[in-house]
Amino acid sequence: MVVEHPDLSENGYEPKQTDVRQTVSSGEGEVTLSGSHHLERGLKSRHIQFLALGGAIGTGLFVGSGGILSLVGPAPLFMGYLSMMFVVWVVMNDLAEMVTYLPMRGISLPYFVGRFVDPSLAFADGWNYWYAYAILVAAEVTAGAIVLQYWTQAVPVGVWIAVILIVILLLNIVAVEFFGEAEFWFASIKLITITGLVILSIVIFFGGGPDEGRLGFRYWKPDNPGSFNPYLVGGSTGRFLAYWTAFIRAGFAFITSPELIALAAGETVAPRRNIPKAARRYVWRLALFYGLGSLAIGVIVPYNDSRLLSPDSNASASPFVIGIQRAGIPVLNHIINAAILTSAWSAGNAFLYSGSRVLYSMSHNNQAPKFFSRTSKRGVPYAAVLFTWAFGCLGFLNVSNSGATVFTWFSNISTISGFIAWIVVMITYLRFRKSMIVKKMYDSLPLQTPLQPYATWVVLVLLVILTLTNGFQVFFPANWNVADFVAAYVTLPIFLALYLGHKVWTSTRHVMKERSSDGALGSDGMLKAWLGHWSLGHRIAEIDVITGKREMDELEAMDVPPVPKNWLEKAWFWLA
Repeated sequence: MVVEHPDLSENGYEPKQTDVRQTVSSGEGEVTLSGSHHLERGLKSRHIQFLALGGAIGTGLFVGSGGILSLVGPAPLFMGYLSMMFVVWVVMNDLAEMVTYLPMRGISLPYFVGRFVDPSLAFADGWNYWYAYAILVAAEVTAGAIVLQYWTQAVPVGVWIAVILIVILLLNIVAVEFFGEAEFWFASIKLITITGLVILSIVIFFGGGPDEGRLGFRYWKPDNPGSFNPYLVGGSTGRFLAYWTAFIRAGFAFITSPELIALAAGETVAPRRNIPKAARRYVWRLALFYGLGSLAIGVIVPYNDSRLLSPDSNASASPFVIGIQRAGIPVLNHIINAAILTSAWSAGNAFLYSGSRVLYSMSHNNQAPKFFSRTSKRGVPYAAVLFTWAFGCLGFLNVSNSGATVFTWFSNISTISGFIAWIVVMITYLRFRKSMIVKKMYDSLPLQTPLQPYATWVVLVLLVILTLTNGFQVFFPANWNVADFVAAYVTLPIFLALYLGHKVWTSTRHVMKERSSDGALGSDGMLKAWLGHWSLGHRIAEIDVITGKREMDELEAMDVPPVPKNWLEKAWFWLA
């Protein structure tokens, strides 16, 4: 493992990396973190907290929630977000325990999958993550184009997409410190915006809007238009399907955002102090903003407003902007729309960062071309950034299709990829936890989260059901659509093909090595050796939970937490 030494920064201990040439085994190949340039620990606590929030509080809430509202009504929207937040809480806890234990530089989540479960699963998971992040970049670009068209239809949508893509690329291709600062300020704008919108919704709720008087829960009353819009069928079944649809679609708002903290661990100052802090606060802040935000949307806009996001909607798709327009408040709709635009930029920025780091880590682990391990003098994996960014150009599909349709495709594709990734997280955590307990090391974990492992098992089963029912509506004869079916389920065969393909390749390579060392190995012996190499994962006793621990313990021991000098610094350290 790479040796790190202390250097004091404004926030306490900030390690610097030497050029010691050592490697970390992952079960398939080795992660070699030595070389001329490396990722740098340039992200502080406030950076990673706002990075995760920036990835979560994005167009899923500001734009995509309008599509859910128009489809199923305000009550399922609110219930769907609350249900998904429980799933996210458990995912974040699982990730935080593993990453706080081994916050090694250059390591991504597929590394832990390969180390604690199976290299073939890690290979499929890594490319699935990269694929999800690349599609999410395209989704955010699409949402940004929708927002920009609110002001004018005169400029071709392709121009807006190009501008957004260029800004995102520039923010990711410079040093990670600049990326962290940009994401911090982008996320700050989003947090201020959503806070202001929640307060504004409360004002409108009590009659502070000039046009509509006291709203209360007016739009939740039967036939006005109501709290539920039964989905596909009527009655109780239709209301349940409305909730379940909202639950599934709410996943898009949270997909891969818990992983942002884990992915940034290797570039985080004092990771064992800052990662648990960020993980704990992330979920509570998310609950506050998404809980109140989704409730506010259902208060200020009826689900039958024609301007909400749908294949037939116009560009003013954000329910917050529509609610402000309905309340008759001048100018503010333009200000909020501008803030939502920065939201799309911020989320796209975070997803490009994450996708490039996954690709970078995989290249070190011999699961992606070595070309993607190249970094600039400032520690930026520019080859991985450029390749991931190129797939964001799928956003140009808007040129020939409506923005709402393309946004729905991308959100469905990325949602199913995210669910699969979370299933793998659950499996990896359970294997990690079991190994730590068997080796009598669990009590030494720097972070232990509540309700384990029961919460993980519940969410694992729930995620499997969500994945299989992600596109259930296309199986109703009146709703059959090939494009929607592909968007809902295409990731499943891709993931399976990656997993099985890697299994076949590694098993065949294993047999060839056996044959070269033993020329007498016949066809029967080759088949037996080939089948014998297939397994669902490492045995618990063989799982490596030791490598890298000593170095991370030393890193933690040299950390000097900052001491607040006054009440203002104390408040800031608590906040960020």
